[in-house]
Amino acid sequence: MSENGPVLRIFEVRTKPNCSEKLLANFKTKSADVVQNEPGNLGYFFGECVQGSDDTVMFVSVWRDLNAVKDRFGERWQISYLPEGYEEMIEECSVRHLDVSTGWHVKRNSG
Repeated sequence: MSENGPVLRIFEVRTKPNCSEKLLANFKTKSADVVQNEPGNLGYFFGECVQGSDDTVMFVSVWRDLNAVKDRFGERWQISYLPEGYEEMIEECSVRHLDVSTGWHVKRNSG
């Protein structure tokens, strides 16, 4: 992985039954608090799968580069960071990092 970035940090969760909505609500507050206003964070988004399983949700944060991810999450940067209360809603989870430096394009509205 190049350290040039930008890097997507993808937190993917399979929730316990009937917990998707509650976890998505927590993404809006608790997970947002984990990344917003952090040096090197360029933004975040979250949502649920459109097709397939209705118990899969994701929180994706965008970082300037891999060093910014490491600065925020420390030595455990490759492990899912779970704010308090998350474990009770999660069946299983993972975190992945995607270097998008070769495929990064942001469409800008004109006019």
